[in-house]
Amino acid sequence: MKSRLDKLSNLQQRIIAAIVGVAIILWAILYADWTFLLLFCAISTFTQLEFYKLLGLDGNQPLTYYGTMCGVFINVLTYLIEKEIIGFQNYFLISPLVTMIFFIKLYKKRDLKPFQNIAFTFLGIIYVAIPFSLLSVLAMRGGTYNFEIVLGCLLLLWATDIGAYFAGTYLGKRKLFERVSPKKSWEGAAGGAAFAGLVAFVLGIYFKSHEPWEWYCIAALIVVGGTLGDLVESLFKRSIAIKDSGSTIPGHGGFLDRFDGLLLSAPFIVTFVKIFS
Repeated sequence: MKSRLDKLSNLQQRIIAAIVGVAIILWAILYADWTFLLLFCAISTFTQLEFYKLLGLDGNQPLTYYGTMCGVFINVLTYLIEKEIIGFQNYFLISPLVTMIFFIKLYKKRDLKPFQNIAFTFLGIIYVAIPFSLLSVLAMRGGTYNFEIVLGCLLLLWATDIGAYFAGTYLGKRKLFERVSPKKSWEGAAGGAAFAGLVAFVLGIYFKSHEPWEWYCIAALIVVGGTLGDLVESLFKRSIAIKDSGSTIPGHGGFLDRFDGLLLSAPFIVTFVKIFS
């Protein structure tokens, strides 16, 4: 199967992978809250493992499996608390769990830079796992699951990526941030923003969980946060001299490449929804 995909153009690979991926994501989000949890636990796990793997390529030694286990725990714990299955006080379980990172590294004799790798382990949790866990905060209101906000955010994120890809490919001339990502252009960013604005308009009509003006605000947060998140990931990859974070998704690179925009926009979206919505 992979050999057949390799013979296709990058755009063809992107389209096929997008159709399959979107179908799986839509089914998981729409079917039930537990499939929603399984979906984003899986994506969070793959993304965090990918992040630690990239750090390893640069000679670092983060606690890959323990850090990823902490990420899964935080995702499941957030879901259970926000669904009101267990109490809010259980968030305190996170503190001793992540503190164990220091104790584990204490017994790693071959680690020449233990505190640097402790920091990288924490970074994987903060940068990847926590933003994904915040999706449960968005999806649950009073313990009741509502798919609209999470699906809406993903649709806006995809619209931004698609608009930026085509506008940048066919119209891109002026560099957006050449030092970090030479291929990204202002025209691409504008195309992404325009398409996201159109999707926000449609969401305002059909998704009643939020007012139309709220969808426009969420779209703005995703456009800005997503664009900057993409640049931050490009900076990270540039620092270790690689092009893609992985090759898991044909035509798209790795999970980190696909969800980098969500990682840095999710905290802003949750803050906006909880304070202003």
